[in-house]
Amino acid sequence: MKKKKYLFGLLSTILSVGFLFGCNDKKDEAEPDPTEEPSEQKAENDRNNNGSRNVGYQPDRDRNDKKKVDSDTPDLKGGPERLVREPHPLSLSDLRKKYSGTFLLNGDRTKREVALTFDDGPDDKFTPQVLDALKKAGVKATFCVVGNRVKAHPEIMKRIIKEGHAIANHSYNHPNFPKLKIEEFRNQITNTDKIIHKVTGYKTSIVRPPYGSINEEEIKWLAHEKKKIVNWDVDSLDWKGLSAEEVSTNILAQVKPGSIILQHSAGGEGEDLSGTVKALPEIINKLKDDGVKFVTVPDMLGIPVTK
Repeated sequence: MKKKKYLFGLLSTILSVGFLFGCNDKKDEAEPDPTEEPSEQKAENDRNNNGSRNVGYQPDRDRNDKKKVDSDTPDLKGGPERLVREPHPLSLSDLRKKYSGTFLLNGDRTKREVALTFDDGPDDKFTPQVLDALKKAGVKATFCVVGNRVKAHPEIMKRIIKEGHAIANHSYNHPNFPKLKIEEFRNQITNTDKIIHKVTGYKTSIVRPPYGSINEEEIKWLAHEKKKIVNWDVDSLDWKGLSAEEVSTNILAQVKPGSIILQHSAGGEGEDLSGTVKALPEIINKLKDDGVKFVTVPDMLGIPVTK
């Protein structure tokens, strides 16, 4: 009997202890540590902590997701905006339209007159032959001269002026203007102007760019200097070493009232311009027979010649 009571008491003691521990566990779980932030406040603080402790923030996963979007998205066919919207230089055609008062190709289309122009002189081989042909035909033309060649052949330059022809500035040594720095470009023009004036006593406000090529910054400077850029609307292509018949055909097939015709009175090393010299009588005679008058560029465009 005593043994049963002892066992019953021991069992009751064990159950009581277990009950007390269980209650303490539940109490610990139910009552938060007073030093810890409430869960809602902690989440808010995490969101405001520059993303470094954001709830659920997983930088590696986010970067991988971005890469996945980039790789799965079709590319822009025309190219990125930053490349397509880059400003591009205007074409010569665009520049002529934009600066139509400064950049000229022809004269008045209602007048039956044309202007013969000769580039790249003077030299001591072809320029005298061109002058002889023009003198014989009684025609005045415009010579677009290169500064260092004027220095080399001042006597031929003086003959051009003496025989009543007009002159234009064709640079100092025939570079491609758009490839020059603006200061180099200015020097090409101003140095040649000085040489022309020193040899002839005349000033010209006409510029013909080598190869007919020029950029917008250069046009703006010439406009500020009150100069005119004069290219052409009829190209003889004589610089290709064409025969007299080919040169004549190229000109007569394209010419119209107010045309400015491009030929050459000198060339680069080895270039043969005999076709130009031989073609001149036929070109002049046919146009005269058609009632066309030959004038200089200053006369055609109303550009004054000054000393």
